[in-house]
Amino acid sequence: MNLLPGVYTATTKKGELYYRSSITINRKHISLGSYPTEEIAHQAYLDAGHIYYDSALSIPDYANADTPLDFIKWVALINYRDNGIYIKTPIYLKKQFFFYYLSEKQVLKFDTDDLFYYSAHKIMQRGGHLFVSEYGMQVNILNRYGIKNYAVAGKDYCFANQDSNDFRYHNIEVTNRYHGVARYIDKGRFRYIAKIIINGSYIIGRYSSEEEAAIAYNKAAALLKEKGAPRNYPENYIEHIDAIEYAALYNRIRISKKIRDYSFE
Repeated sequence: MNLLPGVYTATTKKGELYYRSSITINRKHISLGSYPTEEIAHQAYLDAGHIYYDSALSIPDYANADTPLDFIKWVALINYRDNGIYIKTPIYLKKQFFFYYLSEKQVLKFDTDDLFYYSAHKIMQRGGHLFVSEYGMQVNILNRYGIKNYAVAGKDYCFANQDSNDFRYHNIEVTNRYHGVARYIDKGRFRYIAKIIINGSYIIGRYSSEEEAAIAYNKAAALLKEKGAPRNYPENYIEHIDAIEYAALYNRIRISKKIRDYSFE
């Protein structure tokens, strides 16, 4: 059976016929998707060629385009046309960064250091959270900046230029990296307060460094576990401190007498 250019047939597991479309541009074979009819699949093929060879078409033009191609494919084809690199995810390359089109209206910005990762990971959104799928798990993209899942924007981290879609590393300021630790300003200098939940929130102490506050939290959590705390406290990991330095700080750091004397009886 002779099919229209760019179209070939396939069948579902139930044996139902459908049509797939693809195009080869500069020896690059690009799959364009699956369609219910041969004519629609062929139109996808024609539109893909039109996008690539018409430099006047831009990404925003998708809003007024009558095409069976999905938006992700539209972005990928324009990026391939303009930058010579075909990327399956909706990325458009710039000189020192790239745009990731989460939708036609929401565009994220990343450093080129993240290009390899997001070329292979599709970003999804649910409940205001952005995540990718890794080994069957949902991984918040903020984890790449050392930001915990429970972190609150404006409190634990912020965007320096106030643009919450700009995920370039220089634009993200992490203020609270560790469990139970919060930064505050005292007489013009940053200090750190450590708190822990027992029966309400208890202050562990106030410290001159973020690492000291994080270790103080660990020390308080360990003590409360020894006392029979029913709560499972997470542990702070401080990667840039070796075991000897950690032990010295752990022994030196003081924690609140209220926590030392606390009893669960």
